[in-house]
Amino acid sequence: MTDDTMTARTEVVRTGPIRYATAERFARPRPVPDDDPRPATGEIGPQPPSRLDFAMGPPSDTHPQGEDCLNLSIATPARDAGARPVLVWLHGGGFSSGAGLMDWYDGGVLAAEGDVVVVSVNYRLGALGYLLLDGVSEGNLGLYDQVEALRWVQTHIAAYGGDPSDVTVLGQSAGGISVRLLMEMPEACGLFRRAILQSAPLEITARPAEESQALGRYFADTLGTDPRTAAITDILAAQGETARFHLRTAGRRMEPAFIPVEGVGPAPAPGAPPGESVRGLDVLYGWNADDMTVFVGEGEDPAVRTREVYEEPLTRYGERLARAGARVHAYRVDWRPAGSPLGATHCLELPLLFGTHDAWRSAPMLGTTPREETEVLGSTLRSAWLAFARTGTFATLPAPLTEGPVPLPS
Repeated sequence: MTDDTMTARTEVVRTGPIRYATAERFARPRPVPDDDPRPATGEIGPQPPSRLDFAMGPPSDTHPQGEDCLNLSIATPARDAGARPVLVWLHGGGFSSGAGLMDWYDGGVLAAEGDVVVVSVNYRLGALGYLLLDGVSEGNLGLYDQVEALRWVQTHIAAYGGDPSDVTVLGQSAGGISVRLLMEMPEACGLFRRAILQSAPLEITARPAEESQALGRYFADTLGTDPRTAAITDILAAQGETARFHLRTAGRRMEPAFIPVEGVGPAPAPGAPPGESVRGLDVLYGWNADDMTVFVGEGEDPAVRTREVYEEPLTRYGERLARAGARVHAYRVDWRPAGSPLGATHCLELPLLFGTHDAWRSAPMLGTTPREETEVLGSTLRSAWLAFARTGTFATLPAPLTEGPVPLPS
C-alpha cells in the first residue's frame, strides 16, 4: 500500500504503513514523535507459517518480517465528509502469526460501504510479544502495543477523517481475546466506545504467571543464548520447540505457548470480574457454528468442542458484561459453504467481513461457493457490523448466515 493512492473501484484512500510506535526488543512501546522523519518499513512481526493455512489458504501477499513492525494502515472514503466512525481491527493468529497489513484485512470495502475509517493494526507476536522471563521480558508487550495503537488513533485519526470519540475496536480469535482484555484494562479506558469479539476462545484468554514463567525458562534454555541479542531465526526456532513442549506436557492443542499473562502489566488479575471500565460499552460477540472443525483431534466431536470452547464461555462472558452495565448483543454464523468439509468453521466470516475476494480466492474453507454468493452474504454481514459500529444496535443476521436462535445474556 502507498500513501494517498485512490482505488476507483472502492472509492477509498489507503494510507500506510504508518509507524504508530517504536520499541526495543522486550521493551514497552514508545509513541513516535511527530517530527520523526523516518518512513515506516512495512515490516510485520517475525512469525512462523499459520497453523490454519489448510483452511484459510496461504496469504496472497508477502511482507518483510522484522522487529520494526508496530505499523498500521488506514482506509477512508475519498469523498469529503465530516468526522466518520472509526473501526480498529486486531487480527487473529494465535498470538503467533498474522498481520493487520495483510491483504486479507484491507479495510477498503468496509470504508466505502459504511462511510467509515478502518484502521488495521500490527502488534508484536510470539515470544517477542508475550515472553515472561525475569530480567528479560515483563510479558504482555503485544497488549501494550495495542493500547499504544489506540492512543495513536485518538491523537491522529481526525487528520484522516475519523472521529476519535466514535471508535469501535474489533478482533477475531486472538484478536477477539485482545479486545476482551482491552475492555478491562485501565490503560485502555476511554480509547473506544464499542467492541466486537469474533470467535474469541475465552477459555484460553490468559495464563497464570507461574506457568508462563516456566515456559519462559524452557524457551531460554532451548534458545541457549541471551534472548535480548539472539538472531530472529533462533528466536523462532526456540519458540517452535517451546510450543511442541507445551503441547506434550499440557495437552491443550489450541493453546499457543505465548499468550497474555494474568495480572501482569495491563492484563486483568485472575478471576477479576469486568469492572467499571465496561459500563456503558456497546459489545457484540459471537462465534461460528463449526469453529472447532479446524482444531479438533482424533475422536473429538467438533459440535461439542465448539460449544465448550466458544459458545459457553462467550455466553457466560456476555452475561457478566451485561451485569456490569455493558449493552450486549450476540450473533452466530451458521453458513456452511458448498464443497467444504469444514462447515461454518473458524475464520469463515473474515472474507465476508472484509470483502477482499481476490485475497481469499484460494481459501479451502470457502469450498466451491461462487464469488457472487459470497459477495451477497458479505454485504449482509458488513451491513450488520457497520450498523453496530454506527449506532450500537444489532439485528439478528438473516439465514443462511444464521439459521436458528442465538443465546443472549439473561
